[in-house]
Amino acid sequence: MKKKIVLFIPSIESGGVEKNLFLISEYLAKKNLPIYIITANTDYKNNFNKKIKVICPNSNKWVSKKRTTKTLIAIFLLIKNFYSKKTIILSFQSNLLAIISSKFLNSKIIIRLNTSIKKYINQYFSKLFYRFFYSLADEIVVNSIFFQKELKSELRLNSKLIYNSYKPTNSKKKLDYFKNYDGLKIINIGRLTDQKDQITLLKSLNLLAKNKVNFKCCIIGDGVQKNFLNNYIKSNNLNNFIKLIGYKKNAENYLSCSNLFILSSKFEGLPNVLIEAQSKNIPIISSDCPTGPREILLNGKLGDLFSVGNYKKLSKLIKKFKLNNKRLIKKSKLAKKSLIRFDLKTNCEKYLKIISKYQI
Repeated sequence: MKKKIVLFIPSIESGGVEKNLFLISEYLAKKNLPIYIITANTDYKNNFNKKIKVICPNSNKWVSKKRTTKTLIAIFLLIKNFYSKKTIILSFQSNLLAIISSKFLNSKIIIRLNTSIKKYINQYFSKLFYRFFYSLADEIVVNSIFFQKELKSELRLNSKLIYNSYKPTNSKKKLDYFKNYDGLKIINIGRLTDQKDQITLLKSLNLLAKNKVNFKCCIIGDGVQKNFLNNYIKSNNLNNFIKLIGYKKNAENYLSCSNLFILSSKFEGLPNVLIEAQSKNIPIISSDCPTGPREILLNGKLGDLFSVGNYKKLSKLIKKFKLNNKRLIKKSKLAKKSLIRFDLKTNCEKYLKIISKYQI
C-alpha cells in the first residue's frame, strides 16, 4: 500500500509558494499517488484536482488571519488525520513545527526552503537550534543555488536543488489601460507591500514624466500600500501615466500586453513572475535584491539589474530601453532559451524521485 503524500501549507495566499504547491500537487496526483493537502484556509479548496483531498476547517469564520494561529490549526489537522498512518509529509511552510509533528507521527518529512535562513540564525544558539531541527528532516529541498550554499555554509547541511516550476500558457488577456496605445508599456505584478517596493518604481517613473518621456505603466496587485501608492500618483500628477488595477487572477496572462516588465522588490525568494515574464519573451529590469533575480537573470545576462531602492538608476535604465530596446530584447530572447531550469516535468520528477525513495 502506497504511503499517503501530505502537502503541508498552513496559509494559502496568491504567491509563488502557492503556485508551486498547485503545480506539484497536480503533477503528483496524475501519477495516481494519494495526495492530501493540509491547510487552515478554505478559500482555495475547490481549485485543486478532484483526486486531491484538501483537509481544512469547515469555515474561515473561526480562523484568525495570523500566520501563527493558522499554523497551529494546520498542525492539529495533520495530527488528527494522520496519527498512526503511513505518510510522507512535504512541508511548504512552518517547517520546524512540521518536523516536530512528523517525529510524533513517525512520518517521513521533506521540507522545502524558499527564503533565506539568515534572519533566523543571527545568534549562536539560534544557529544550533535550527541546525539540530533541520537535521531531523529526511530531505531538505531548496529552490535556489543561493539558499543551497547558505544552508551549507551556515548550518553545514546538505540539500537538493529543485527550482520553481512554471506551466507554459498561450492565454493572453488584454488590458483596457493599454488600449490604442503604441508607446512604452510597462507592467509590474505583485502585492502592494513594502517588500515589493513599488514606491521605487513610481519615483523612477516620476523622473521620466518630468523629463517628458512618454510611457504608460500598469501595476497589478493589491495590498496594504494601495492608498499610499495612489496618493503618490495623485500628488505628482501621474494619473495619465500610471494605474493600479488591483488583483487579477492569473495575472501572468497580462504580461504579453506590455513591452517591459519591472520588478522593484527589496527581497524575494525565487520570484516566479520573472520566470513568467521570460516565458513570454518580455524584456526585464529588476532590482538586484536578495535573492532570486540575479540567479534567474544569470548575473544580468538575461535582463538588467539595479540596486534595491535606486530609483534614479532604474529611471536611467527605462529611458535607455525607451531610446534603444534592441539590447534588452536580445537578452529576453536568450532568457527564453534558459527556461529548461524551470521546466515543470523535470522539476516535478525530482520531487517524485525523492518521494519514491521513502515509499518503501
